[in-house]
Amino acid sequence: MKEEPHAVDVHVGKTIRIQRLLRKVSQTELGDRVGVTFQQIQKYEKGSNRVSASMLVEIAGALNVDVRTFFDDLSTPETANDNPAPSEEFVISREGVLLNAAFFSIKNEALRKKILKLVQAIAHTEQVDGEAAE
Repeated sequence: MKEEPHAVDVHVGKTIRIQRLLRKVSQTELGDRVGVTFQQIQKYEKGSNRVSASMLVEIAGALNVDVRTFFDDLSTPETANDNPAPSEEFVISREGVLLNAAFFSIKNEALRKKILKLVQAIAHTEQVDGEAAE
């Protein structure tokens, strides 16, 4: 019987994925940089294969991030949630990471606030329309 990945391995893998997508690096390119296949990068990102300390240092260097980045916001095993909310799943999805990076690249704070209000208004309208249809 196969064991489930450890919560820490899953967290580190998700963080590798987020950092890779933020830098617009493919799994193949990251694998080439650190000397493994893209399939191995996939396994690291899913948490199904543990990343050794030396490989994590290599990945951090290839992505130009501090190795501690992979442990930021790490929950203790007692508080780790095995079932992330849909919003958390979206944040770590390719679309979510790219949306966040694009939004963050907007330097004008007033414009960012207007965009946020627009998106919130659209979401509210969809919720109201959805309730009316029921």
